[in-house]
Amino acid sequence: MRIQLKNISKSFNKAANTIENMNLTIEDGEFIALLGPSGCGKSTTMLMIAGIYKPNSGELYFGDQLVNDLEPKDRSIGMVFQSYALYPHMTVLDNISFPLKQQKVSKEMRYERAKQAAEMVQLGHLLDRQPSQLSGGQQQRVALARAIVKQPKVLLLDEPLSNLDARLKIEMREEIARIHRELGITTILVTHDQEEAMTMADRIAVMKEGQIIQYSTPMELYNQPKDYFVAQFIGTPPMNFLKGTLNGNVLQLQNKSVVLDSTILNKVADQLEVRVGIRPYDLKQGNEGDLSFKGVVNLIEPIGHSKIVNVSIGQEQVRFFAEPTTLLQMGQEIELSAKISSIHLFNTETGESLKIESEEKELIYI
Repeated sequence: MRIQLKNISKSFNKAANTIENMNLTIEDGEFIALLGPSGCGKSTTMLMIAGIYKPNSGELYFGDQLVNDLEPKDRSIGMVFQSYALYPHMTVLDNISFPLKQQKVSKEMRYERAKQAAEMVQLGHLLDRQPSQLSGGQQQRVALARAIVKQPKVLLLDEPLSNLDARLKIEMREEIARIHRELGITTILVTHDQEEAMTMADRIAVMKEGQIIQYSTPMELYNQPKDYFVAQFIGTPPMNFLKGTLNGNVLQLQNKSVVLDSTILNKVADQLEVRVGIRPYDLKQGNEGDLSFKGVVNLIEPIGHSKIVNVSIGQEQVRFFAEPTTLLQMGQEIELSAKISSIHLFNTETGESLKIESEEKELIYI
C-alpha cells in the first residue's frame, strides 16, 4: 500500500500546530521509520495514518483513495503498541485470533490463521499459555502476531521495543525485519532510538517540532546530514563538534588554519562561525591527517572490539575509537587527526550544512 501525506497539519489547540504542512510519501512495501525526540510529532503522525486522529488540513491517501474520513477499522491496518495490550485472561491463541473474532471469521478459520501467525513469530509451542506466563519478548511477539493475523496492508509499530532489554531488542529487531521481508507489508515504525531506525528501516524521516528535517536512507543520513540537528542525532556515539571560523575558504580550528577547496563550499560570509563535525570513527590517534590537534584523555570505555576514548580539547570534548590493545592512560596528552574529506561543516547560526553539488549532482561534504 502506497501512503501519501500532502500538506498535512494537525493541532490540538489554537496556540500552535503539532504537525505543520507535512509532506511524506511511503512506497508500497517500504519499511520507514519516524525518528525524533519526544514531542516532535511522530506518534501524532502515525495516529493520523491509523485514523485515530484526523488532520485539521491536508490530504492523506492510501493508494489512490483519500482516507481523511475513513474509520480505522476500514483502513486495513495492523498496529503494535509500546504496551503489549494483551488480554490477561486469554491464551496466546485467543489473543492472536481475537481481531478475527471481531471480524466474524469462523472459529476454525481464525484459529488456523492464528496458528500460522504464531509460527511466523516462533510462538507455535506456546499457544496454550497466558500472557503472565510469557517473557517480555514473547509478549511482544504475541502482539506482533495479533497485528499481522488480519493480513493488513499497512503495519504500524509504535515504540514496540521500548520495554525490552538490550538482548531482546536485538532479537525483536531481527524478527520484525524478517517478517517484513516475508510479508512485504508497508511498515511504519515510530521510535526515538536511532539505532532501531538505522538497523530496520529502508528510509528514515527525522522529525523535529512537527517538521520532517530530512527523509533519506540510513547511510545518507549518516554520511550526508542536511543540518546540525540530523548530524548530532544520527550515529552512536554521536558526531563530535568543535568550534571553528570560516573566512572564505580558510578554516580556522584550534589555532590552526586549513585552506579548503572552494569548489565544494557554498558561498560563505567572512568570519562565519561554524561547527566542525567529525565522526568518532574518522578521528585517528597521531598527526597523519589534514587536521590535527592535541588533547588530554579523560575517559576510556572498553567495549570489547575497541575502546571509546573521551578527550578534552580545551573546553571541548571529542570521542574516538582506539584498538583494544592501544595503551592509553587517564590524563595522557595525545594528538588526534582527521582527513578533510571526512569532516562536516555547519553554520553555527542556522545549523545548515555547507555543501554544494558536484557536476554529477552528488552531495560532497568537506
